[in-house]
Parts: sequence; structure tokens; C-alpha cells
Amino acid sequence: MKKLLILGAGTAGTMMLNKLHSALDQNEWQITIVDQHETHYYQPGFLFIPFGIYSRKDVIKPKRDYFPAGVNAITSEIEKIEPENNRVLLKNNQVLTYDYLIIATGARVVPEETEGMKDKLWYKSIFDFYTIEGACALAEFFKTWEGGKLVLNITEMPIKCPVAPLEFVFLADSYFTEKGIRDKVDIQFVTPLPGAFTKPKASAILADFLVKKNISLTTEFGLARIDNDEKKLVSWEEDEIPFDVLVTIPTNMGDPAIELSGMGNEFNFIPTDKHTLQSLEHKNIFVIGDATDLSSSKAGSVAHFQADILFDNFLAVIENREPKAQFDGHANCFIESGFGKGILIDFNYDTEPLPGKYPLPGVGPFSLLEETKMNHYGKIMFRWMYWNFLVKGLELPIESHMSMAGKRV
Repeated sequence: MKKLLILGAGTAGTMMLNKLHSALDQNEWQITIVDQHETHYYQPGFLFIPFGIYSRKDVIKPKRDYFPAGVNAITSEIEKIEPENNRVLLKNNQVLTYDYLIIATGARVVPEETEGMKDKLWYKSIFDFYTIEGACALAEFFKTWEGGKLVLNITEMPIKCPVAPLEFVFLADSYFTEKGIRDKVDIQFVTPLPGAFTKPKASAILADFLVKKNISLTTEFGLARIDNDEKKLVSWEEDEIPFDVLVTIPTNMGDPAIELSGMGNEFNFIPTDKHTLQSLEHKNIFVIGDATDLSSSKAGSVAHFQADILFDNFLAVIENREPKAQFDGHANCFIESGFGKGILIDFNYDTEPLPGKYPLPGVGPFSLLEETKMNHYGKIMFRWMYWNFLVKGLELPIESHMSMAGKRV
């Protein structure tokens, strides 16, 4: 029996499990998947929890509900990967050998990386919303908060879902307007980037939305520490930003096992071929989703497009063919903009987000770089698509490569 081992049963790992389980001969292949958690989180839904749109039960399901029959599923933390020996050590003392390895260990927030972040104000006046615990704590806080200076800060890049911080302040504007206290809430968006977003053209358009919504923008702010006593952010240049409540996106890093294995960069993300998704160091190892060091966005749509490419390349490698499928960095993101509207962007490694219609040229129904109600519905519908198609590895009528059809240059 040939052995395929998948590390991580989040979005990317579960997609690959389902795709390859259907394609590989079960009489010839033993497939094992490892994850430390039993619960699958719909992470895009965390954004909606602080504003009472979703609750905890709306974003969680058992992981095993999405595993096909016959798969060896192990619940354990990963201790270390030994690629030279083709084996993985687990913290439950198991040792797993493999012929091929897919690493889908994702990214996590590490507030401990920043001085003062996880101090006495943690979950009192300082919150994250990239974890279920942080999102739920912030929801409780907002229920009784009567206003003040709300600061959202991105600690450093890269982060999961780069549009989520913008979505948060847009929804905050909508939420506090509907509560009748928007005039008592000063919202400030603080980022280490030179603009509101990673892509310059989209950044300019999204900055205009911030202005229209009376949200102030502070760019190129490198957070050094958080002063809990005086409630202020302090940059490496000693610039200060005061806050009454801070919503932070902490440093994002890969799994600790990646560091222990000596396989990652400074953030524990794995050097990966940007087109084939093979590890740059080991040809029988593939990397997908947030675990890669690629310049593409760390987002569910990207993992979906990568999965199609990795599937083709995996089959090529096991058949002793060259992996020719090419990932182009394709990402598309619905950006919730508040008041029942949304924006859609579609881009890749080389091409900026452009205006136009998506996915059908000239028809849509979604409009690119425009704020529409239909784009909001697309965002809301995605949760159903996620549970029923995406993580099951089923085909969606969306090309994995970015198409220029329907776009205006």
C-alpha cells in the first residue's frame, strides 16, 4: 500500500482529502489525515459574530462529517516532520510514515508575539476576531458598549483573509449607525501597509470607501508594543495611537511543528513553488492554503483554486510525470461593506483587481469593484456553498485560473 499523509483538516486539507479519496484506488492507497481539533470552523463567519449576525453555532461542524469512509483520521497535535525519513512524529507518540505528504497546517494568530497585546486588557478592551473565542468575547462587549475610540490594527503582514480587517470597520460603521450611536464612535483603521489593501488600485478604491464612511486611515504604522495602562498603541518610531477599544489582528504564523522541523521561514510558512505547489526542498511534499509562503492571499477561495492545481500535479507526480498545472495566484473576495451591500474583487499574482462582471462576462450577476446588494448576497450564500460543495471537494462552476473575460482594463 502506498501511503498519503495529509497534515491539517481545515479547508485546504479537507478539500484535498475528498478530491484524492475519489481519485485514488483504495486497494492501493492508504490515506491518513491528522488534525489536533475535532471541530471544523467556518472562519469567514467569525467576522459576523461581533455584530450579532452569526453566533458560534453558525460557524462550527464536526470535522468527521466531512471525511469520506475508510479514511484513517487521527486527532493529535503534530510534534515534528522528518522529511529526510518520510515520517511525522505526533504528540500522542505515534509515528506515521508516508510516501507522499500534503501539508495543510494553516495559519494561526499569535498575540504573544507583540509586547502588551495579551496583557491585562485582553478580552476586556483588546480583542481579536480571528478566533472563535475572540469573536464571541467582542460580541458580548459590543452589546453594552456606549461609544468611544475604536481602533482596528493589523500588527504585521501576511495575515489570513487580508480584506477581513476592512470588512470589520465597514460592518462596525453599519452596526453602530443602526444602534444610533455612530456619532459617539470614532473608528480608525491602522495598518503597516502603505495603503488600505495589498493591491494598489483596489487600495485606492477601498480608501475612498473609508473616507465616505468617516473611518480614518493610518498607514505604515509598525506596531512595537501596546501600553495597557495608558491604552495606546506604540510604533517602533514611538508614534502613539490611543484607543478605548482595540480590535487587533495579531501576528499570523504557521504551525509550531513547522519551526521544529526546520521547514519554514521566519513566520513558519513553508517555501513552496508558486506554480506547482510542491515544497521547494522535497518533491514528494506538497503544500496548500495558509501553510505556504506564497504571495497569494491566505483565503478560502485561494485554497479552493490551489486544490484544483494540486490535484492535477499530485496525480502527475505519482504517475512519474512532470507536474505541469500552474497556479496563477488567483483570488476572489467578497468584501462586506455594511448596510446590506458588498464589493467583489478578483485578481492574481500579476493582475490587479479590475472592474467588470463576474463570473459571466457582461452578465455577472456580481459586479467587480462596485458596491452592490448582489455582492452582499454572494457573501452570505458562500457559507452554504462552503459546507455543501467546497470542503467536500466538489466541482464549482468557477475557473481556478483568473479570467480576463468580462473585465474592463
